[in-house]
Amino acid sequence: MDMLFIAKCVLAYLLGSIPSGLIIGKLFFNTDVREFGSKNIGATNTYRVLGLKAALPVFFFDAFKGAVGVYLLASYGPAHMILGGILAMIGHNWPIFLGFKGGRGVATGLGILIALSPLVAAICFAVWGVIVYFTKLVSLGSIAGATLVPILMYLTGESWWFIGFGFLAAAFVIGRHKDNIKRLLAGKELKVERVKGDE
Repeated sequence: MDMLFIAKCVLAYLLGSIPSGLIIGKLFFNTDVREFGSKNIGATNTYRVLGLKAALPVFFFDAFKGAVGVYLLASYGPAHMILGGILAMIGHNWPIFLGFKGGRGVATGLGILIALSPLVAAICFAVWGVIVYFTKLVSLGSIAGATLVPILMYLTGESWWFIGFGFLAAAFVIGRHKDNIKRLLAGKELKVERVKGDE
């Protein structure tokens, strides 16, 4: 077996496991984002706890992890590109550095999507943005955007590998939002609002 390939797979997972929300929160704001809001390490909860100045770098780094995962295995072909991205997403969702308790994979999934199909990524991000703007419910926007991925992959003529990735990614994101779905149905979901001041 190609040891370089195995090393790149491990690297994709380890890169995905880097908890940017926790690192940025503790390093620059002396705050553990897991202690507030939804207790999540992702960009949405980072915004709730620390504001946009912290959430933006978390969002971009988490997306970067997904894109790099794709590019790490790009030389092996489309199926392996998807594998690299999925390994990065697994790392984000179940990071070895945090006892396998991580985020929900939305930003990382977007990074993968940008690397695979920028057009589909742009449409999904636009839909997410519109929904979040009008409802202030990031989870609803994320679920809607994820659901659109396989449909748009098919409609834009992408390969069956990419369509398959769309279904898998949608299942990942929706599965990680099962508690959010319960709260949405009960009308108790957290909106994207600050839970701490600007101190």
